[in-house]
Amino acid sequence: MDVQKNEPRPAGAGSALGTGFSARAFVLGALLSLAIAVGDPYANMVIRGSYMGNDFSAAGALFLFFVLVAVANTAVAAVAPRRALRRTELIVIYVMMVVAAAIPTMGFSEYLLTITTGAQYYATPENEWAELILPFVPAWLVPQDQEAIKWFYEGAPRGMGIPWAVWAGPLACWLVLAAALYLMMISSMVILRRQWVERERLIYPIVQVPLEMVQEDGHAVRPLFRRPLLWIGFAVPVVVSSVNALHAYFNFVPAITTVSSVPIFRNTMGLIFRLSFPMVGFSYLINLDIAFSLWFFNVVAKLVKGALALLGVGSTEKLGVYGAFSEPILAHQGQGALMVLVLFGLWVGRSHLRDVFRKAFRGDPNVDDTGEMLSYRAAVFAWLGSSLVLTGWLWVTGLPWWAAAITLLLAVLIFVGLTRVVVESGVATAVGPMIASSAVVSAVGSSVLGTPGMVSMAYSYVWAADMRTFVMAACAHGLKLTEQLGHRVRPLFWAMLLAIVVSLGGSVWAILNLAYAYGGINLNGWFFAGGNQVPFQYIAAGLTTPLPVYGDGWLHTVVGGAIMALLMLARHHLLWWPLHPVGYPISAVWLMDELWFSIFLAWLVKQVVMKYGGPALYRQSRPFFLGLIMGQFVIAGLWLLVDYLTGMTDNVVFWI
Repeated sequence: MDVQKNEPRPAGAGSALGTGFSARAFVLGALLSLAIAVGDPYANMVIRGSYMGNDFSAAGALFLFFVLVAVANTAVAAVAPRRALRRTELIVIYVMMVVAAAIPTMGFSEYLLTITTGAQYYATPENEWAELILPFVPAWLVPQDQEAIKWFYEGAPRGMGIPWAVWAGPLACWLVLAAALYLMMISSMVILRRQWVERERLIYPIVQVPLEMVQEDGHAVRPLFRRPLLWIGFAVPVVVSSVNALHAYFNFVPAITTVSSVPIFRNTMGLIFRLSFPMVGFSYLINLDIAFSLWFFNVVAKLVKGALALLGVGSTEKLGVYGAFSEPILAHQGQGALMVLVLFGLWVGRSHLRDVFRKAFRGDPNVDDTGEMLSYRAAVFAWLGSSLVLTGWLWVTGLPWWAAAITLLLAVLIFVGLTRVVVESGVATAVGPMIASSAVVSAVGSSVLGTPGMVSMAYSYVWAADMRTFVMAACAHGLKLTEQLGHRVRPLFWAMLLAIVVSLGGSVWAILNLAYAYGGINLNGWFFAGGNQVPFQYIAAGLTTPLPVYGDGWLHTVVGGAIMALLMLARHHLLWWPLHPVGYPISAVWLMDELWFSIFLAWLVKQVVMKYGGPALYRQSRPFFLGLIMGQFVIAGLWLLVDYLTGMTDNVVFWI
């Protein structure tokens, strides 16, 4: 968190209002957002191919952006230059797409529709959900027609269509939560943008590819696409993924293995070696100390888990299946570290936050917020209002008011912490070490919350559990791109709002339509038969055998927070200190076990490049790694189209 002097936004072609926020940019952005909203569920439910919308990388958005910039707009620019989209218009369109991509699958919609029906459909005499859970579910929260729910999972009779009357009430109620949640997320990032972007100069690796794609020098073909190294890097994942995709069609085509593992610590765990081309690319763009810390802390976490397993030391606490669930000790330590990351960041930015609140409450003319997407007054009051709505929502669903406030506070801290990790480290697929509901239950015990409170916790999994993507991170990346739009960026809020509305409406319609047409249990196994049962399995177990307060959890949370504080102080005051603290909070989560090797490879290559070629060689080699990212997402999208045309299913060429 090295703080640098506040500097003004760069001036440029985007300074005038009309350059980026044109009617055609809004229309095209909305249409492409709709394509993402409908296409992502279709891809993972019917084609069951590559996952293009599950992570912060927004693979589907980058695929469509490549088609728009490299193919469509380049062709138009060659024939009729004046009709081609301007650079600032392309940026607005990309921001809309990346925000839209955070909603359809793991971000909200697929979990919303499957979790709100999961307890009713999967209730059996054996699991006793009908007695333990269903009597305490507010009637307005979920669909009430058991036959319509059965059709959702097994397919509706021919010609029946979607029973909108059954869904209209619950969806309207959940829309209130979604509106408040997204307003809170957007206002949070408006408040923090200047601190992160202009003062601390965070890197935002995930937006580097679209930024490079829209650079221009007066030619029809943009500079990045004229770099041979880009296409060499582009070809690597294209060839590997295409060979593996062809293997699904023709058995005689040998598959290329990109993942392996070896058992360690007497077979108590596996050491995974996975080659993720996008993660190699993103990790090459970050600082060496950040890349080193990401893989180093994960290796340390593995050593700790292995040693605990060999010694027979561990916690019997059940935290559910999210985060660092396999080792509760490390989960609590990671949670403490993530909280300190956020709180320390707020302390470092206290001068900026004072400016924000002076502007919001006193209208201080010395604080300039004209370059922000929302005025500071609008952002602060939107944050306060939406937080009250979210707290009230949790309360009316069954949580005591104090538990509702604590749960929301923890969820917000996790959202902000993960967003900080993503924009600083480029980890494009990440989750927190714990989720808010599990942290609260662990801290106070299930009996204090009561049965209605525990049931309410189950439905918080819709928006605050498997958080591999969410609108806050998408908004953060979008606000980084506003540097390219000049100082008058207020219309971007309406562009984001339009993308959210289109994505919510399009994805809900698509999921309902596909589920009633095909039967959900015939589509995606995780959303319709796994992830929608997880909340109720955890809650039912806690209701059957009340979960006590885990004092060890409190202790390890404090230990993790203390370690994080020491790491941050060392980073702040010791110039020679090699470990960047951002890698510690997520070191033990399962996704880092999958990604560490790709990050290590990028770090090793960059270490050699910087040692023997310096910054000049790094700049020359950078297009190759941008090509790795671009090539993987483009070929994944192309094979989805091929699979759609041929009827092939389960041909996954990209996961993380």
